[in-house]
Amino acid sequence: MSGKERGRKSPPSGLSPEEKLLWAETMRDAKALPRGQRPAPKPTPKTPVAAKSAPVRPRSVTPPAPAKMRKAPPPPRPPLAAGAMVDVDRRTTERLKRGQMPVEATLDLHGHTRAEAHGELDAFLAAAHAGGRRCVLIVTGKGASKTGGGVLRAEVPKWLNEAPNRARILAFAGARPQHGGGGALYVLLRRRRGE
Repeated sequence: MSGKERGRKSPPSGLSPEEKLLWAETMRDAKALPRGQRPAPKPTPKTPVAAKSAPVRPRSVTPPAPAKMRKAPPPPRPPLAAGAMVDVDRRTTERLKRGQMPVEATLDLHGHTRAEAHGELDAFLAAAHAGGRRCVLIVTGKGASKTGGGVLRAEVPKWLNEAPNRARILAFAGARPQHGGGGALYVLLRRRRGE
């Protein structure tokens, strides 16, 4: 075996055949240094021994305060239609549609102008919700059959879907004949937080 071959390192174990070929190609022109010219191994730095006094504690680093994050507004609730139930269980839905839930307050909008009725409805729902009412009745009247129904009968479902009313309401449904039939609506209010 020649001196050139003795100085050449063999490929590390665990290499694939392709890696062994690449190793051999790389090491082809490599020559070993004579013993006297080899560099001395570098001494490993010693870690300083800590004084026997109190142990050194790392300084606590306080992370920078995050910029005030604005709370994202809640996503808008989907609009409701009469009889459509979103976050209501089936039993409650059936009881509301059948008029079996106790009506705790009633608002009669007969004889009101559109603007008056809108204001009355908003105030009524706010008070009913604040008072912990669960089911209320809104009487709109049926309107003239020649014109296809009254203005309030058409407008009240839209107003129920407007803010802030929509946030207070779980569902609404057409009333039973004993409560006004097609000229009235049952409105199921959300429970207030903490109830």
